[in-house]
Amino acid sequence: MPLTVNFQIIYLFIMALPIACIAWTVTHEEVFKEPREFCERKSKECRSLLQRKIFYLFTCEYCFSHYVTVLFLLFTRYHLLYNNWRGYLIAFFALVWIANIYMSLFGFIRVGMKKEKIEAKIKEVELDQCDDDKKKA
Repeated sequence: MPLTVNFQIIYLFIMALPIACIAWTVTHEEVFKEPREFCERKSKECRSLLQRKIFYLFTCEYCFSHYVTVLFLLFTRYHLLYNNWRGYLIAFFALVWIANIYMSLFGFIRVGMKKEKIEAKIKEVELDQCDDDKKKA
């Protein structure tokens, strides 16, 4: 049974969440640090252009999100607007785009949180120094 356009749009925004999560985790988080560092090294050292590009895909969240999206489309058979190959093509690019918006927002929020932590740490050190100066005086 084909989904209405409204449900297709809801699916678009929901399916982009796990795509973004997987792409971000593989390309940024500590749990995949060693394999990612290996891929980064190979993406620079391999002689073959194809090998360099294949290894690079595991280091770039934008690139990797395309491959994750293909897997999701294969498993879910999700399509957008059309019930044929055009619907899959539109769904592919729409999912990649929404997933990358999610990752950009997450990255922006994460940078803001790190900045706040650093600023708090600086203020803490400054207060400790003021306390030490008062004790010396």
